[in-house]
Amino acid sequence: MFYETVDNKHGLRHDPFKALIVPRPVGWITTIGNDSVCNIAPYSFFNAISEKPHYVVIGSAGRKDTLRNLEETGDFTCSLSTYDLREQMNVTSAPFPAGVDEYPMAGLTAIASNMVKAPRVRESPAAFECKFWRSIDLPAAVPGGRPGNAAIIGLVVGIHINDAFIKDGIVDTPGMQPIARMGYMDYNVVTPDTTFSINRPEIGNDGKIVGPKAAE
Repeated sequence: MFYETVDNKHGLRHDPFKALIVPRPVGWITTIGNDSVCNIAPYSFFNAISEKPHYVVIGSAGRKDTLRNLEETGDFTCSLSTYDLREQMNVTSAPFPAGVDEYPMAGLTAIASNMVKAPRVRESPAAFECKFWRSIDLPAAVPGGRPGNAAIIGLVVGIHINDAFIKDGIVDTPGMQPIARMGYMDYNVVTPDTTFSINRPEIGNDGKIVGPKAAE
């Protein structure tokens, strides 16, 4: 099948766009507003966009509490969503009204960060402390309409890792069992059984592949 996205006439029960961009990391974002109330929410439009320096991006649909808090206080944290924390993560996705702290609602513990005002999730095995860089309003879905989505970019200034998941000098990511968003209401989980490695090939002087590159 093929369809044009301008009118989105795909003929399916649901828009397949998000079902094809998978798996998507879940950015579990904590912010704090000028009123000192925490907000934590999961974002499936989240990823790294630069390694040196470390930048991450969040896709926000509308001006939610997260974006408003970021613009007020200038920082946020991103805690790793894991299989063991899936129920708590799901609770924080509920449309609570502004001014409600989702941490106690989800049974989570907020722990102070080292370099930013926003706290992080104590129960999570890893977290980023981030400084808000800027937000970019994306073009409206309808020509002439109001922008409804924004790309939020943050600089990672500190990283927390539970020492129990550092083995042989590397992070045991599968051991943390991070979860990822699929399409519809589906999720996936990273485990040792679903993880594999492939070393990149090297190219010889003659332009031919000469063998796999050593693992970095």
